[in-house]
Amino acid sequence: MKKALFLALLLTPFVSSAAYATAACNGTGAAVTVPVDSAGYVKKEFSAKCSANVLSNYSQNNVAFGVVAGSQKGKNVFGGGTGGGGIKQTAACPATGCTTTEVSDSASAATRDAS
Repeated sequence: MKKALFLALLLTPFVSSAAYATAACNGTGAAVTVPVDSAGYVKKEFSAKCSANVLSNYSQNNVAFGVVAGSQKGKNVFGGGTGGGGIKQTAACPATGCTTTEVSDSASAATRDAS
């Protein structure tokens, strides 16, 4: 849970009218590069270090960026966006841990649009 929250905090300030969402961390622990998007919020490429068992997804448009993250061994998804308000729990996961059902494009887009 702490790693998922840390990842959400790490990605929130960097990453927001065409919108798109994409999976970032896939649970393997491999680092992810978030590329520049001329029509989006990210103006400078950056790398995010992913921890094993952490899933994350981000969504951006030209004015906002949102991110959600959850652990495959955890019970909550956390998210936040560039609009402020901090990181908060956005969804509950099944007892078996978070999956891409909870950490999804629609979840990161909702976080982006809520901020």
